[in-house]
Amino acid sequence: MGEQNLTEDQRAILTSIRGFLDKECRPHVRRWDREDEYPAVALRGFREMGLYGATIPEEYGGLGWDTTTYVLTIMEIAACWMSLSGMINTHLIMANAVARFGTDEQKQRWLPKMAAGELRGGLALSEASGGSDVAALKCRAERRGDHYVINGSKMWITNSDGNAFFLLCKTDPSITPQHKGISGFIIEKGHPGFTVSRNLSKLGYKGIPTSELAFEDFEVPRASLLGGEEGQGFYQVMGGLELGRINVAARAVGMLRSAFEDSMRYSQERETFGKPIWQHQLVGAKLADMATDLEASRLLVLSAAKKRDTGERCDLEASMAKLFASRAAAKHALEAMHIHGAYGYSTEFDVERYYRDAPLMTIGEGANDILMTVIAKGLAKKFAS
Repeated sequence: MGEQNLTEDQRAILTSIRGFLDKECRPHVRRWDREDEYPAVALRGFREMGLYGATIPEEYGGLGWDTTTYVLTIMEIAACWMSLSGMINTHLIMANAVARFGTDEQKQRWLPKMAAGELRGGLALSEASGGSDVAALKCRAERRGDHYVINGSKMWITNSDGNAFFLLCKTDPSITPQHKGISGFIIEKGHPGFTVSRNLSKLGYKGIPTSELAFEDFEVPRASLLGGEEGQGFYQVMGGLELGRINVAARAVGMLRSAFEDSMRYSQERETFGKPIWQHQLVGAKLADMATDLEASRLLVLSAAKKRDTGERCDLEASMAKLFASRAAAKHALEAMHIHGAYGYSTEFDVERYYRDAPLMTIGEGANDILMTVIAKGLAKKFAS
């Protein structure tokens, strides 16, 4: 649904990506998911297609896509396997932060490598004590001459197999309000004091490592401080989370599309009491509800993406899109299982994977409970009397 409004370039991009996914990824997804196997073929393919540079400006070797083209691509990838879309999400949040807030030297140093997929990034924000309360983080970076010494840990870090991270630390724990004491650093693996201390086992979102990072007297040069100024980390990451929330919403749309298409196909093939099950009123009602929420989710995501493409703040729209789309994905993953009956509970079908993957999208890039507060504050500001 909805492809009639695409540009010719967008159609060509989606056709190319769909062809790659159908040939190189889709036949292996069940095995990758079952064995929690990293999809190395997708990494190579995404590099060759330039997807690691999707939203990175062309002057740094990226594709320079607008947000709309990017989220259309994420929808297509997530419709194949939601995990695949996670390979580039936090990478591009990090790239967005460098592109928006980095010094000229930092942009020249990191963005071309990120666009090529040579440097694969992640966002090191959440900690064991919490993720949504960014201002309360405890990881500490202490200035010592021309470098910083970092101590602490980060939890639930996606793409821990990558080699670079946008790390948020407290550089001034005494300042009020707390968020003004947070700074952002671009860090790379391969140096003493920085380890991936453990990989975390998960219900879904298989194949992509999610880990704890540990820092013990980890030294980074002052040139790693994003933008060259302390106290800007909170603002730097909040701008990136707009893109991240639109991404998660797009993932939900892609996965929901697959759940709907699978359910539609099965309900036309499966017969009970002498007719296809979609003709039974309650099954038909589930399909109608699923299709309506799918289209509404898609339009909310594209609306948020379009606003971001104008250069405006879109935290309200991104949060609304993520809230609605992730709720819909979680609700209808279960409904798809009901439509499939016992087969929906079997690993021989994809429906049980949708059911395991969907809850992540209600949590990632801001838990939905927190987003309702974000939306309420945004509405109060928008409609202030």
